[in-house]
Amino acid sequence: MRAGRRLAPRPSKRRSATPSLDDILAVVRKHHPNADTSLIRHAHDEAAVWHAGQTRRSGDPFLTHCIAVAAIVADIGMPAPVICAALLHDVEDSPCPPGRVAEHFGQETADLIAAVRTAKLSTFPLTALRFGTARPAALQPTREEAVLAIRLADRLHNLRTIAFVAPTRRYRVARETLDVIAPLARAAGLTDVSRELHDLSSGVLQPTSTAAVTTRTLSMLTLLLPTPTRARWREEWHAEIATLTTRRTRTCFTLRVLLSTPRLSWTLRRTAFRERPW
Repeated sequence: MRAGRRLAPRPSKRRSATPSLDDILAVVRKHHPNADTSLIRHAHDEAAVWHAGQTRRSGDPFLTHCIAVAAIVADIGMPAPVICAALLHDVEDSPCPPGRVAEHFGQETADLIAAVRTAKLSTFPLTALRFGTARPAALQPTREEAVLAIRLADRLHNLRTIAFVAPTRRYRVARETLDVIAPLARAAGLTDVSRELHDLSSGVLQPTSTAAVTTRTLSMLTLLLPTPTRARWREEWHAEIATLTTRRTRTCFTLRVLLSTPRLSWTLRRTAFRERPW
C-alpha cells in the first residue's frame, strides 16, 4: 500500500449478503497487497472448529457472524492480524481452551481479543483514532483503532440481524448505538459505518408500521429457503428494504420477493442436490 493512502477507505457499497472467506481475502489484498493471508485462513478454520454446532437466535450458524464481522473490519482497511482477531472475537464463548489463541496467533492477538471484550468505548480519546487521516503504509493501527474497528463491526452486524432479538434488548442496543457508538464512529472518520449504524438504530427506535411488517414478512419468507442460504438472503433483502424510503417502494419490493421466493427456493434446492457428493 502506498504511503499516504487513507487507512480506512470507504466501502463502495453496503455489504448486503453474507460474505465468504474469499471475499474477505480479496479485500485484504486490495488494501494490503503484501499481506500474509494464510494467517486469516488459519483463524477462519479455528473459528469454524470452535463455533461448530453453535447457532444464532436466527438459527444461522454462529460462524456466519464471525465472518461478517471480519468482512466489515477488512472493508475498514484493517491489516491481517486485526482481521484474525475479528474472526476469533467470540471464541471465549466456545469450548476453545484458554491460551490456544495466544499459542497459535500470538499474545498480541489474544490481548486484542480480550480488549475487544472489555474496553469501554466511551473512554477512548479521539486523538488516538485517525481512520480518516493519511499516514505511512507501514504504520499499524493503534490498539484503540483495532479495538474500535472490531467493536463497530460487531455492533453493525448485530443491528443488521436484530429482528431476532427480544424487543427490550433490541431497544437498549439501538439506544446505545445512537447515543454512543454511531457518534464515535463518525468522530473517528468512519462516516459510512456511522451512517448505517444510525439508520438501523433509528429504524428500531422509530419503526413505521409498514416497515415493521415488511421486515417481518421478509424474515418469514427465508424459512422457505434451504437452511444454509437463509442468512445470505435475509441480509440481502433487509439491506435492500432499508434503502427504500417510501411505503409504496417497500410494499412493491416485498411483493416481488413474495412472488419469486417459491421459484428461488426450488432453484437453490435443485442446485444443492446436483452438487451433493455421491
